[in-house]
Amino acid sequence: MAVSHWVLTSVLFLLLFIIHVSAQQKGCSVDNNKPSVYENNPPGYVVTTIHVEQGFTVTIDPTSPDASFFTILGSELQLNRGVDYEEDPLLLVYLLCQNTAGQSDSLEIIVTILNENDNVPVFKYPNMTKVVPEDTKVNAIIVAREDLSATDADLDVIFYELTTTVPGTEDYFAIKGVNNPEMYLQKALDYEKFKLTTLVLYARDRPVGSTDVTHTATATIEIFIEQADMKPPWFLPCTFINTDNSVCISSPYAGRVNMSEMSTEPLILEPGPIYAIDPDYTLNEKIVYSIVGGDTDKVFSLDADTGNLTMNKAATSSDSYLLQVMATQVNNIQKYSVVSVEIKVINKSDHAPRFESRIYNGTVSVGLPPRSFVFQAGNPSGPLVITAMDDDFPDKINPNIEYYIKNSTDFIATKDGLILTNVMLQSPGTAVIEAVGRDTVSLQKASTVIVVEVTPAAAVTSSDKIHTAQDMAILGGTLAALLLITLVLLGVMVYKQYGNPVKNLIRKKFSKKNSGGYQNQSYEQDEHPDVSTKETSENGSVQSRTDAVEQPELPLPSSNAEEIDSLPKSSVASTIAFDQEEEEEEVKEETGHEKEVKSILKTDRNVADDGYKAVWFKTDVDPDAGERVEVIEDNAADSDEDSDQDLQKSEEEEEEDYDKDDHHRGLGVSFASQSSPLPAAAVVVDMFHTDAVTEEDSDL
Repeated sequence: MAVSHWVLTSVLFLLLFIIHVSAQQKGCSVDNNKPSVYENNPPGYVVTTIHVEQGFTVTIDPTSPDASFFTILGSELQLNRGVDYEEDPLLLVYLLCQNTAGQSDSLEIIVTILNENDNVPVFKYPNMTKVVPEDTKVNAIIVAREDLSATDADLDVIFYELTTTVPGTEDYFAIKGVNNPEMYLQKALDYEKFKLTTLVLYARDRPVGSTDVTHTATATIEIFIEQADMKPPWFLPCTFINTDNSVCISSPYAGRVNMSEMSTEPLILEPGPIYAIDPDYTLNEKIVYSIVGGDTDKVFSLDADTGNLTMNKAATSSDSYLLQVMATQVNNIQKYSVVSVEIKVINKSDHAPRFESRIYNGTVSVGLPPRSFVFQAGNPSGPLVITAMDDDFPDKINPNIEYYIKNSTDFIATKDGLILTNVMLQSPGTAVIEAVGRDTVSLQKASTVIVVEVTPAAAVTSSDKIHTAQDMAILGGTLAALLLITLVLLGVMVYKQYGNPVKNLIRKKFSKKNSGGYQNQSYEQDEHPDVSTKETSENGSVQSRTDAVEQPELPLPSSNAEEIDSLPKSSVASTIAFDQEEEEEEVKEETGHEKEVKSILKTDRNVADDGYKAVWFKTDVDPDAGERVEVIEDNAADSDEDSDQDLQKSEEEEEEDYDKDDHHRGLGVSFASQSSPLPAAAVVVDMFHTDAVTEEDSDL
């Protein structure tokens, strides 16, 4: 009984297992119940393949969450529409398998949608406008990151790039990084350089240069520069000193006032009235003027609003006034500029300049180089000159008048009123120009009209060629050089021809001073037989020489004696030899004269020569001479005192000259006979000049 019960239990358990296995057996299956599918596939894309057992059928469970995406076609599970990863990254569908016995089963299919780069980045603000003040600090943020960031539905990393469409504005704005679009100012702005620019920001889902498919988005940013109050006032007129016109330097003003006269009107200044502007012209802040220096006597007054300069009282000094005028912005005193105004005090001018003629007529040919003369009409050889007269001057000539041409650049006027061409004139015609004469002191002006006939170029010959000022200058310089060369050559020729006679004449003059008196060689030979001289030969040559001087008892002057003793013998000998050579040269020159020079003071008598004349001392006259000798009475008795005084004075002067010039003329020794009865009969022995000085004998 127990065994049967065990067997019965086993059979029941086996039946239950068989029933359970039969219940678990599926009638259909799939190759992959978790397939992956890329997005954007077309309808009909096969998701997986279904295997169905015999007697079973398969359908899509309509209660599936994403049943609408699928369809079964034959044994294939297909997509019936495209799938977007950004919308449906995961699809879930159930398949029902049933047989005729009513057995059914369900298969779960999970489809993973794979993402593809199919979306373009999107900016939050694809177009924006920003107003940036001119005084914005460098590195300041212009557009925040959240306003410039782009989004990508594909969730790709975005790469940014900033460019500009306006040339010259590339370096002013930048972004923080390639993945950070925050924009900042990297260079100081200048309203004068540019007032607006357009920036383009690119957003890419792939790096620049990538070979993958890249989607790009752009954002346009309009930047307007707002002018700020950054520059101080500028006095006009002014000159820009840089290319971007950011700095303008004004010129000083100048004016004139009459001495001891107070003007009631605003002063006229050059180059114009005092006027300043705010270079930040869109703001155009109000400017006020004031004198801040140079008017210690309060002679002048300046209108704060207009800048007109007037006088409070008359100027009593001729000294000029150098005023310092300041222009300041009302809204900011630190925005200021200072300019100098020079006011010269002059004598009153009662008359303005006036031209002698209302119309001047001139003529000039075409083709002439610039700076060529315009000639008077009807007088082709006379340059055209305009002259303004001034009745304030006695001769009506005002040296302070300068001339200029007002309405033409083809002609210019010189300070002297000459009219010259400024360019090479190309075609004939008539030019009507206005010339102005301006008094640079009183600033008074006068004008006149010049009518210039421009004539065709004529054939120029050597006789009627018109020379320009440059030609005349070159000619004058050439002639001056030739004149200088001629004078130099003439001086050299004169020196070669007359140099030695001039030197000999100067030497003889010095010899007279050295001698200490006049010589009479004949008398010296009579009185001093120890001093031997040779007479002049008949052919005119002189070869005299002192052989010996044997008079130790004659004293020498103390100063001269010391100098003689102090000189070396070799020096004395060389000096004597040198002087003898010079004397020989002089003798040779004297022999060239056609007429022989003979001394008329001699000791021998040439009675046979009827035409011969001689001068003798009275004591030496032959008593038998008769009428052939004329005796001149000695008047020394009447003028003895005067002669002695004159002789003494002459000797003193000669002695002084001798002492002064002794070192320059050479060594000379003088012997005076103390026993000589005649004061003029001094015996002179010159160791340098030993020839007979006939001229001195003649003077004696």
